[in-house]
Amino acid sequence: MINIYQLFPRVFGNKTTTPEANGSIQTNGCGKFSDIDNQAITAIRDLGITHVWLTGIIRHATLTSYEKYGIPDCHPGVVKGRAGSPYAITDYYDVDPDLATNVDERLQEFKALVKRLHQQKLKVIIDFVGNHVSRQYQSIAKPTGTPDFGEFDNKEVVFAPTNNFYYLPGQALVLPVIENKITDINSHAEYHEMPARVTGNDCFRADPASTDWYETVKLNYGIDFTGEKQTFFDPPPPTWNMMLDILKYWAQMGVDGFRADMAEMVPVEFWKYAISQLRQQHPEIIMIAEIYRPDLYKPFIDAGFDFLYDKVGLYNRLNDILRYGQAAESISICWKMLDVRDNRMLRFMENHDEVRLASQHFMGNPFKALPAVVVSALMHRGPFMVYNGQECGEKATGAAGYSGDDGRTSIFDYTHMPSVQAWINDGSFDGGKLNKDQLELLSFYRKLLTMRRDMPAFQTGAFYDLMWANPWYTDFDPRFVYAFMRFTLNQRLVIVTNFHTTESRSMRLNIPIDALLKADIPIEKGEQWLAVNLLKPSEKIVFKPSELPEEGLKISLTPSETAIYELHPIY
Repeated sequence: MINIYQLFPRVFGNKTTTPEANGSIQTNGCGKFSDIDNQAITAIRDLGITHVWLTGIIRHATLTSYEKYGIPDCHPGVVKGRAGSPYAITDYYDVDPDLATNVDERLQEFKALVKRLHQQKLKVIIDFVGNHVSRQYQSIAKPTGTPDFGEFDNKEVVFAPTNNFYYLPGQALVLPVIENKITDINSHAEYHEMPARVTGNDCFRADPASTDWYETVKLNYGIDFTGEKQTFFDPPPPTWNMMLDILKYWAQMGVDGFRADMAEMVPVEFWKYAISQLRQQHPEIIMIAEIYRPDLYKPFIDAGFDFLYDKVGLYNRLNDILRYGQAAESISICWKMLDVRDNRMLRFMENHDEVRLASQHFMGNPFKALPAVVVSALMHRGPFMVYNGQECGEKATGAAGYSGDDGRTSIFDYTHMPSVQAWINDGSFDGGKLNKDQLELLSFYRKLLTMRRDMPAFQTGAFYDLMWANPWYTDFDPRFVYAFMRFTLNQRLVIVTNFHTTESRSMRLNIPIDALLKADIPIEKGEQWLAVNLLKPSEKIVFKPSELPEEGLKISLTPSETAIYELHPIY
């Protein structure tokens, strides 16, 4: 059972408590590889985590100068924020110097972090950004003899199978006007690009808008976008093997898996080629696709991806239930539409792209979001992910700079997470500076993730949706309550959660004969069983299995409460 902790080192270890909007690294501070020390790793592991996704590792565009270390400066016109987007890669073979205590030893410091994580039995995942690079991509760390992207391109054509980029011949790049653009550092001269290259989000204009990924350039995988999208995949285009070499480079360094950024924007044929080649040397490598098109789920699984983002399905549905009054019973539609691919879906309620649950832009109270967290975590056997700070109720209050005040922890600015700093408590990781509510929330996440990791019913158990047996005209409220079972032949669990944030719900939860038979629960009359709420062990319900299809379990839930009942006979 995989529990992923998305850790953004730049912010995770930042000790500054009063950062300034648009502040520099000197003013606002920055987390380091060394901040993820053994104490931190132990605390993360003890949350119930099995895998750590280190976000923002590979060197990317930034306005912090490391020229004295031989790292080229970046032009402020093509960098978002002072710290820069971790998805505007400037060197696939290097790591972010911001994260190093000794910049010259940055790669060794990253390797040491990987070793520390492995020593505590945690797997390491990093981003692989395959669709685009920074406009100022320039590798200084590539192996000898390795060409740079675009080095041998024919820039006089829009497309050529052997090019790494797409071009707009005869047109110069016109950058968008950005409010509050940072211009007080590095180069003040205008940024020039002639001919303009196609922008990362498939923007084939020389004047990308501020909402485009204007700081990035689209990579060419052999698709001719100038006509009917004719493909040139045989022989594999140069970009294919260049990217495969990069995947092998990080895998050889000990990385256990990759989260493929915007995987659907790269042809599935490349993924099939690269993953099969990669697994010849690294058969255990984990591949996760950030993907938002359900029509591509099957092709991407067939190409070798282990897991896919379940954003447009379950995440969006839970978001609609929490914020916009969608009925809880509609959750059933999500798993039915996946056509038995449930266990291949990566579930989450927070990541760096989504609004924080505790933010005023979302629920404003992390406890009100817990029903969605529970359903997302416990429905199936695929991986579940939490984003650093989620477990402590991080609110992402205020504008850090480029990102604005949008309820997200900025990935563009040097900023901090006050709740995580309180959990870290000057390196002790004892939560000594967390308030009572934050400690309660942290305890809930620890219990939830540990149960998910360790309990057989969650590890390998089957899923059974109980909603069809509990319609609105019974003593049940499917508008706000969702219920399901997870079970093996040796452990049977019933999970019930109340999405209503201000009202309790009392109900009679019917469990049909079909579910009892599948879970190997005998229905002979007279035998007594016990349902114990694992989240509140003092709460116990005595029942007879034979009565469950008609009389059900009598359950009461307070606002936003979840109960996880373990069913077993009374001996």
